[in-house]
Amino acid sequence: MSRKILLILFVISMVVSAQKNPEITAEELKAHVKYLASDELKGRKPATPGSKLASEYLVKHLQEYGYKFFNENPYHNFEITTGVNLGETNNFGANGITFEVEKDYTPTTLSSNGEAKGKGIFVGYGFDIDDEKLKWNDYEDAETEGSIVFVLRGAPENDSLTNIFDENSALTKKVLTAKDNGASAIVFVSGKKFDEGDMLMKLSSRSGINGIGIPVVHLKRDKFDEILAAADLTTFEMENFYEQGLKPNSFEIGDVSLNVEVVEEKADARNVVAYLEGSDPELKNQYVLFGGHYDHLGMGGSGSGSRRPDTTAIHNGADDNASGTAAVLELAEKFAANRNKIKRTLIYTAFDAEEMGLLGSKAFVEKPPVELESLKFMANLDMIGRLDSTERNLTIGGTGTGIELHDILNGKAEKWNITPSFSPEGLGPSDHASFYANDIPVMFLFSGINDDYHTPADDYEKLNYGALEDIANFAYDVVFEIANSDSNITFQEAGPKERTDTRRSFKVTLGIMPDFSGGSVKGLKIDAVMPDRPAQKSGMLRGDIIVSMDGKEVENIYDYMHRLGDLKKGQIIEVQVKRGEEIVKLEVEL
Repeated sequence: MSRKILLILFVISMVVSAQKNPEITAEELKAHVKYLASDELKGRKPATPGSKLASEYLVKHLQEYGYKFFNENPYHNFEITTGVNLGETNNFGANGITFEVEKDYTPTTLSSNGEAKGKGIFVGYGFDIDDEKLKWNDYEDAETEGSIVFVLRGAPENDSLTNIFDENSALTKKVLTAKDNGASAIVFVSGKKFDEGDMLMKLSSRSGINGIGIPVVHLKRDKFDEILAAADLTTFEMENFYEQGLKPNSFEIGDVSLNVEVVEEKADARNVVAYLEGSDPELKNQYVLFGGHYDHLGMGGSGSGSRRPDTTAIHNGADDNASGTAAVLELAEKFAANRNKIKRTLIYTAFDAEEMGLLGSKAFVEKPPVELESLKFMANLDMIGRLDSTERNLTIGGTGTGIELHDILNGKAEKWNITPSFSPEGLGPSDHASFYANDIPVMFLFSGINDDYHTPADDYEKLNYGALEDIANFAYDVVFEIANSDSNITFQEAGPKERTDTRRSFKVTLGIMPDFSGGSVKGLKIDAVMPDRPAQKSGMLRGDIIVSMDGKEVENIYDYMHRLGDLKKGQIIEVQVKRGEEIVKLEVEL
């Protein structure tokens, strides 16, 4: 048999295979999940061979279904930070003692690159507390302008003051307090009561945030004791002093020189993007997007997001989010089989780096393949593989982002025997948030958290594929109706556009959605401004970069949260923003 005939037979077999069963089936869903969540892909961490295999698997199927690619390229690339390593210039010394990097000390993940030289000052726990129960300012009698400050981690043990100490013990809080008091660098030390083993902090990836503004290092306790020896003191004695007295005792400890250089590793992550052209001559220039993220946590470990950070093992991510990825692929196949019945153009997107902070969807909306104004709806499927067989309760988010959405969703849910738990808010911990921030109506499907979430135990055998089939069919019906409607879903605000997924609660808010991805911008870039909130009333605009609040510098997201936490309702403050090349001063009433 000739090679030409073999090739023809192969092509025919591929076409037949692609058209064999265009319906959404539990069997095909299971096959997709089984591969995407297999050990071969090693957890689909962005910019790894496993991620590459996953994206190629998706592209192969989209080609079989007959999808097209924008500019004939199935990949939408964007840059991510995959790691942070030591550079060539790292040195640290105090009072003639030289310390060895990675043995005696290490730069921390918060650290910015830079050199600091001058007097060293021990400022205890680095507190600046002004509370009814406790007044404690370690900087009050210390001349710290331009100095290198040494700070104990944690707080004294005192049950009656636990809440106050908790609010003031975070590393970021202590660094920003040091910055506000003029410190040029900060050195953390773990007391014996805080960490008897005195393990050095790990230098890990920070997802594009370029440090906190000054060098930040962690010094071993025995080396700090060598410095304190000149004053006939030890770290343990200082811990006891603060615990007994609950008051500051700051003092100079000699001459210090410090140089930090950390180098971020960069790599390309990639969304998979394809489209199915609509059949209506006019409506095909409008778009409806359906998608979900295909990345996961790789091998886990510290800083990965794993709930077992001390365990290095493949995190297969069957529910999170091979389940959604498989469903979206099945949707793509069924839409392709019915392409002549679909008026608007459908965009398929599998997002990368969602686990790193919605980076894939943010990259998409920042450089979309079509005008965002022409994108009329976004459906996001994330963690939909564990629906309870009895109650069949499915969380459907974003229902308030479109005036007509609730009625559409309610009818479709009943058809597929799904008990909907409607959540009107458009913001949420998944990729739809990036679209809601750009005034696009969204739908977010989610079957709930389980004990295996973000652990190595999230495997394909544990999914409910019958229910997953129903959820996928429900999503198909919703997207199909919206793609064929004579009118578009009417967008409306539904809840905040600023993220509230930080550990710290704030008494006030500006009413913005910050750019949490950081990047190389100095300041805090604004992703979205909410109507009728302090920022909007002051004239703040999307794209502005906040560089100062209440007379204090804002270099990054850490500074912003720190400044926000110190403000009170009713205050009128000046906020300076960079707009293009111009600095604009705005009066904001909180």
